[in-house]
Amino acid sequence: MSTIIEQPRYSCAISAQQTVLAIPGAHPILHSGPGCSERSSYFSITAGGSKGFGYTGGPHISSTNSTQKEIVFGGIPKLRDTISGALKVIEADLFVVLTGCTAEIVGDDILSVTADFASKGYPVVGAETAGFKGNVYYGYKEVVTSVIEQYVGDATPNVRKGLVNVFSVVPYQNPFWQGDLQEIKRILEKLGLEVNILFGAESAGVGEWKDIPNAEFNLLLSPWVGKEIVELLKRKYDTPFLEFPYLPVGAQNTSDFLRKIGEFAGVDTEHVEKVIAEEEKIYYTYFGDLENFLTTFNNEFAWEYFLVADSNYALGVSSFLTNELGLSPKGIYITDDAKKSHQERILKQFSEENQEFDGTVIFENDGGKLQRDLKSKQGEDRELILGSSWEKFLARDTGKYYTALSLPLTQDFTLNTSYAGYLGGITLIKEITRDIFR
Repeated sequence: MSTIIEQPRYSCAISAQQTVLAIPGAHPILHSGPGCSERSSYFSITAGGSKGFGYTGGPHISSTNSTQKEIVFGGIPKLRDTISGALKVIEADLFVVLTGCTAEIVGDDILSVTADFASKGYPVVGAETAGFKGNVYYGYKEVVTSVIEQYVGDATPNVRKGLVNVFSVVPYQNPFWQGDLQEIKRILEKLGLEVNILFGAESAGVGEWKDIPNAEFNLLLSPWVGKEIVELLKRKYDTPFLEFPYLPVGAQNTSDFLRKIGEFAGVDTEHVEKVIAEEEKIYYTYFGDLENFLTTFNNEFAWEYFLVADSNYALGVSSFLTNELGLSPKGIYITDDAKKSHQERILKQFSEENQEFDGTVIFENDGGKLQRDLKSKQGEDRELILGSSWEKFLARDTGKYYTALSLPLTQDFTLNTSYAGYLGGITLIKEITRDIFR
């Protein structure tokens, strides 16, 4: 039975238009009703830390803007005209056609249309992303797999030693996705690996996607999002993959992550430890400033916290806060609507990280229910709430500290901010302590 939820944390599958825009040189074409692209853009950009439109994003996205005529008589002719027009006026290396609800309800076969253009040498692929099929996480998976199947295709791998494809955060759904991918690429390259980061400013664009079959291995930094993608690449190109169950934050998790990568990739252990020592020396120099801060503001610091985020950030940030900073979790709310089987794995991972998490993790994507539960667990002491702009208002109303962590973020400008890795851990400490001065 359908229900209405308060304070949504993600949008529908067609918001994967932002996944396309996150690939440098790629352009989305929507076969949908008027307004679908605009609403998706607003949620992903304005509520995602005030990200810009990207290349040909926002009002420049091509769309059929299907009306009653296309619903009654079919929208394939208009779709063909829209694709042809985009090919003429948009300079892009890849065009990805996405479907909205109306196109799939009336049965428009967009894949046959995109296949026809592809057969004529145009870089056009299609992905079925009707909103009724799932949320943006589903749309992300459909776009990535469609590009792999239809554009990268049945290539014969020419494996290069040390080349790794990274699959992790969903672009724009994580407000810090650009900075996070930048930090992950940085530390992997310090190990001596060649990195296809695939999205954002650090990506070489469509050329990286064509290079996917040549990777020595694939890296999945997520407890569940992207698992089907790396499994597809294993079947298609026989590329092994390594899973790390969350985005590492801070020194402990990131050093553990690098050791696992080094062992899997066959990187010399001495070199791995040298890189870790260099990074930790810088990290703990800054970390020492926190000790000085706490000697003065210990009584003002929040030693208990609530956290609202998707499962990737919830695991990584919570592990950092509890295992490295020594904070106690009072409630961890996971909002990405993971399936029951994934939820069991996530809970198991939390318990392995620290048994203090047992009983604190709740899977809830209804913001109203989430905040009512959070408020019921608040105490009189100073507490920290990490989450979205919804939680910012809650923290203000209840006199708690707040740190921006997850969508929607309507009053922040994230740019290249990152909470991942060594640098991200220091940034997160800075953001947490800053609210005390505020």
